[in-house]
This record gives sequence, structure tokens and C-alpha cells, in this order.
Amino acid sequence: MSRTPIREALVRLAAEGLITALTNRTTIVSNIDFVQLGAFFDALTLMYRVTGRLAAIHYTESDLAGIRAHQDLFAEAVEAKDVFSMIATNRDFHVAIAEAGRNKYYTGLFRRLLDDGRRILRLYYRSYNDDLPHRYVAEHEHIVSAMIARDEEESDRLAVAHADQIVRQIRAYISADSRSVSSIPL
Repeated sequence: MSRTPIREALVRLAAEGLITALTNRTTIVSNIDFVQLGAFFDALTLMYRVTGRLAAIHYTESDLAGIRAHQDLFAEAVEAKDVFSMIATNRDFHVAIAEAGRNKYYTGLFRRLLDDGRRILRLYYRSYNDDLPHRYVAEHEHIVSAMIARDEEESDRLAVAHADQIVRQIRAYISADSRSVSSIPL
């Protein structure tokens, strides 16, 4: 393999903030910015809320089929305890809901937040020893049910509850870890 595709991949990873190129040409994985975690959580909660509300208003049957397919894959990943698949399918589920809301700007912002949050979500699953309780699969089902009912208020309430439990779990995991945060293997 030539160096060009590797360089292009490194440039893309650096642009996404996932790696840092040091002055002597060494490249390392970027640290999670725990200082900005509160701002990330605020933005994530807002995007859950707005995309859920808009999906309840604008979804079509084809949107619903896609959302259900992503939810089924998420449930399978949870059952298999496949953490990396859980992270990917959770992202795809929420992006599908955002797309059903028909606002490309919100969808783009949410996609970026979800992509930025993949390493943080890894901490979330680790806090459950990679065995996510099935109630969170059911939580996704409730979100879909509110959307199907076109109930904007319930969609909003469920979005807040969904975000809040993720935030609480991650914060509890980080604060309970007696090791330094930088030693958490990802």
C-alpha cells in the first residue's frame, strides 16, 4: 500500500479530532476532552429533543421501516454483547430518527455529535461491563412508539429521559473510577 491513502486517512482523523500529530511527526490518539463534556452533553440532549419532536411530526412509513431496522440491529448487538456494534447501531438509530425530522442541518449536527461521542459512549457501555441492560432496548422502543403516535410532547420527554440516564451513568462511571481517567482503555 502506498503512503498516500495512509496520509489521507490521518488527515481525516486529525480533522475529526481523533488523532493529534506531534511536532516530530509522531501521531497519537487524542484525549477525550473531559473539560468540554458538559457542553457536549447539553448539545446531545438538545439534539435528541429536537430531532425526536420533528420526527414525530414528519416521519413517513419508509422512515419508520428504517428506524425499526436500526433498532432491531441494536437489539441484536445488545443481546450479543457486541459493544462496537452497539455503538454503531445506536448511532444509526438516532441518525435515522433525525433524518425522519426532515431538517438536514439538525441531522448533520446530530450526526457529528454522535460521531464525536463514540468514545464517550464506549465509557457508557463499559460502565455496564459491556452488558447493557435490556431496559435500554425498551427505551428505544418507547421513543419509536411516541414518534408513531405523533406525540411531540412525549417524544420530548423521552428524549430528555434518554439523554439524562446516559449522562448520569457516564458521570457516575468517571467519578467512581479511582484510576486516572487517562488510563481507561478504549
